[in-house]
Amino acid sequence: MASTILVKPGDFDPQKHFYERVLNAQIHPLVRFFFNLGNERIAERYCHLHPEADAVAVRRILGYTPSYFRWGGADLFVTSNRSGQRRIVIIETNSCPSGQKSMPLIAEADEMAGYRLLVEHTFLDMMHSRSLPPGELAVLFDKNMMEASGYAATIAELTREPVHLVPYHDGDMERTARFTESRTLEVLSVEGQWVPIRAAMRYVTQRPWNRLPPVSRTPILNPAIACLAGGRNKLVAAKAYDLLNAKLAKEGLRIHVPETIWDASRAEVPLWIERMGGLGVIKNPYSNAGQGVYTITSRAELERFMDSEQHYDQFIVQALIGNSSWSDAPEPGRLYHVGTVPDRKGDIYVADLRCMAVAGKNGFRPIAIYARRARTPLASSLSKAEDSWDMLGTNLSYKKDDGTWSTQTERLLLMDGRDFNRLGLGLDNLIEAYLQTVMAMISIDEMCGQLINKSKKFRRKLFESLNRDDKLT
Repeated sequence: MASTILVKPGDFDPQKHFYERVLNAQIHPLVRFFFNLGNERIAERYCHLHPEADAVAVRRILGYTPSYFRWGGADLFVTSNRSGQRRIVIIETNSCPSGQKSMPLIAEADEMAGYRLLVEHTFLDMMHSRSLPPGELAVLFDKNMMEASGYAATIAELTREPVHLVPYHDGDMERTARFTESRTLEVLSVEGQWVPIRAAMRYVTQRPWNRLPPVSRTPILNPAIACLAGGRNKLVAAKAYDLLNAKLAKEGLRIHVPETIWDASRAEVPLWIERMGGLGVIKNPYSNAGQGVYTITSRAELERFMDSEQHYDQFIVQALIGNSSWSDAPEPGRLYHVGTVPDRKGDIYVADLRCMAVAGKNGFRPIAIYARRARTPLASSLSKAEDSWDMLGTNLSYKKDDGTWSTQTERLLLMDGRDFNRLGLGLDNLIEAYLQTVMAMISIDEMCGQLINKSKKFRRKLFESLNRDDKLT
């Protein structure tokens, strides 16, 4: 079992915290320009292009200070419809997302780059905004050692004190970390002693709710309630989006998502797929890293899902975003992938966009963007597609036979001079992606507020009514 590492000031090494190809990449000038715009100019540009949007509401959203969900990333698709109207849609929102190791430096002189921005703008702000228990600092993680160690080294550098880098895998409760009766975090030090922690950051993403309390006396970026309220729970996230959309309707703003059916039992799934014309996406609401997502483009793929072993009772069914050539029938609301610019062979690949943002007392800031393409080109007809996931799935992470995680970095598209051009995106697409990410994060933060009462206790009955799945563990 991996043990705690004590990270000290001066330990930050870019070679350890960025992909090698990122260290050698030059950020695209347009992307650098976007990151240097600032929220005021972003709001001005967005409102100019969207006259239906209330300018006061846009500025209020960008200046929003979350109470719980301060660091998030949205996975987005650039889509079009039969009329050629482009739209960026949210596929899912992630609490404690990856992204720093894939982002070229905006300013070459700042080697800590987005790590520094996140710690300064969000982690330190969280520490200064509330009273803290006595103790030290820690970073908890269950994967992505590259970024978790980068955050630990950055916190150590900026606070000028050592940071405990603690592995906290599923099943590690009371082994490497624990919570006292007062909900104060303690971690097992290098010397084997239990050390109280006054503030922590975490990259714990696999079922974090089974070893982290929803809220704790020790402030954690992000607390587990952010995962339960939508950051790692697609079912509750869909409801959070819907609730915020109802509030924003009169202000001309909206979180864009594919048509979504939530609370679908396993037996109901085929009915919803049939209702969507036989094309759909089935999601286990609680998985991440591309696990538990099934693209359905044929009867055989639906049967494989129905025959598979599942650990949960409730699923999400969404309309499939595919190729416009797959159907001649004009279907209202059907969206299609814009995809990458055709390569020399004429092949177009499905690509997503990960936009990562953080928030503090001065509102939101974008800190990283990257893209990922599918394994195989987007087929011109479904008869040519043997496995739809290979041409529609974009996640880079995969679980190896020994249970560890690895990444297919060859499909990573950077925001550099070479890869960014392949995406066919412009400044206004980046602004739209950022706004969609911010609104998604706000919807989940507001859901967190609904699930925590005035005494800072978890409202379990309300959560169970929103998430009717007894097997969520």
